[in-house]
Amino acid sequence: MKKLFLIIGAPGSGKTTDAELIAEKHIDITHYSTGDMFRAEVASGSELGKEIDSYVSKGNLVPISIVINTIVTAIKNAPTPTVIIDGYPRSTEQMQELDKFLGTQSEVVLENVIEVEVSEEIACDRVLGRARGADDNVEVFNNRMKVYTDPLLEIQKFYIEKNILKKINGERSIEEIVSEMDDYIQSKIN
Repeated sequence: MKKLFLIIGAPGSGKTTDAELIAEKHIDITHYSTGDMFRAEVASGSELGKEIDSYVSKGNLVPISIVINTIVTAIKNAPTPTVIIDGYPRSTEQMQELDKFLGTQSEVVLENVIEVEVSEEIACDRVLGRARGADDNVEVFNNRMKVYTDPLLEIQKFYIEKNILKKINGERSIEEIVSEMDDYIQSKIN
């Protein structure tokens, strides 16, 4: 049985870096970033990559069928018993579709959803400071932030009702954030 952890947070919250550092420390944890998976597909130049790029370049959500297929494939192919996926879910539809998928099988259990909380101001400073690509500008950031915050209350409510939402303050040092997140994940898998 695979134990799944989802990490959500605003663009620039540090969720991908946090998850990468935790996975590097443990040979029994695999980390996937939905953003990285999509960027890799875009970079491949495939037809699917071009379709993904038409959404991502504007800061919009990738269609649910593509997202679910990408995530389910990643989970099933993960070489470890624990999987961390960051950047998912980004909509109530994505949340519901994953919940439906998890309800149809017994190989994967959603252990927890961890929300890395940062203010919009901190998130914007981080995103514009890193400027990884064409999608890191104020206009696209504002759209990405809106796409993140619009469904957030509903997503929080859903996972709170399942008693699996953990919030972590993302405005501290990376060491403090990773330490708290790692301790929490270890407490759930050991």
